[in-house]
Amino acid sequence: MKPATVKRIAVFCGSAAGSDNLFRQACTDLAGILYTRGVGIVYGGGNIGLMGILADEMLKLGGEVIGVIPQKLVDIEVAHTNLTFMHIVPGMHERKALMAKLSDAFLVLPGGIGTMEEFFEMYTWLQLGYHNKPVALLNVHGFYDSLIRFLEHMVHEGFLKRDRFEDLLIDDELSNLIGRIIRS
Repeated sequence: MKPATVKRIAVFCGSAAGSDNLFRQACTDLAGILYTRGVGIVYGGGNIGLMGILADEMLKLGGEVIGVIPQKLVDIEVAHTNLTFMHIVPGMHERKALMAKLSDAFLVLPGGIGTMEEFFEMYTWLQLGYHNKPVALLNVHGFYDSLIRFLEHMVHEGFLKRDRFEDLLIDDELSNLIGRIIRS
């Protein structure tokens, strides 16, 4: 059963800001929408890239921001220092497990290979029944078009069940996607 109330959303996004200002704007808009709805964020705890933009905007608004960061990243000084709460964990496995525990849903914004790894793990856990929380892709300016086509190809080739693909919430309009997450 899906959570009755979404109090916190884990957001996976880039430790780089990307080449399109629309990626940065999506983070700013997301913070505003979540703050207005009283929803906090759980994220990777960084102060750089889209992660830093999202955290800074949410904090500026007065919203809850919980970071989960491996010690190795703290050691190289990419940890945000002004969060509502910061969890420092031994490694990436513990990071994802704690983010999953602290969150009622998962939202993926543009990002690199780390973002993809986090997305696929949460999506796999949904498929295997380790959680039953919404997993969503915000397709900012077509960023995930190729990934969506690939997932559809997996369905066509018999490696991903159609209903598992349809469990993934995909939208290019942020407010619609947040509404779908909260209603899931």
